[in-house]
Amino acid sequence: MISLKESLGKVTIVDFWASWCGPCRQENPNVVALYNELHGKGLNIIGVSLDKDAKAWKDAIAKDKLTWNQVSNLKFWDEPIAAQYNVQSIPATFILDASGKVVAKDLRGAELRAKILELLAK
Repeated sequence: MISLKESLGKVTIVDFWASWCGPCRQENPNVVALYNELHGKGLNIIGVSLDKDAKAWKDAIAKDKLTWNQVSNLKFWDEPIAAQYNVQSIPATFILDASGKVVAKDLRGAELRAKILELLAK
C-alpha cells in the first residue's frame, strides 16, 4: 500500500502499463534510463499495472529492471486507479508537478525527458 501524496517528489510520473503490453515494455528502457538519471534530482515514478497475473507482472518488473514503486490490484481493465485517471488504453503516462497537479500526459522518449527536465528546473 502506497500513498500518492507520500510518493510525490518534485515531479512524479504515474505510468499505467502491463506485462502483456508490447508498447509499454518497449518504452520501459527509456523510462528506466530517465529514472536512473533524474531520481536523485527529484523525479519519482509510480507504476500502475493492468495485469491480472501476479507472476507475469512481477517477472516483467524484474526483467525490465523497474526499481520504482509498483502497484496493481490485478484487475486488468477494472483497475480502480486506472478508472480514477480515466485510462482507456496503455501505455498511459501522467506527469504531476510537486503539488500533484497533472501538467502533461502520454509523453514518450525525448518529449518525456524534455518535460521532466523543464519541471525539475523550476
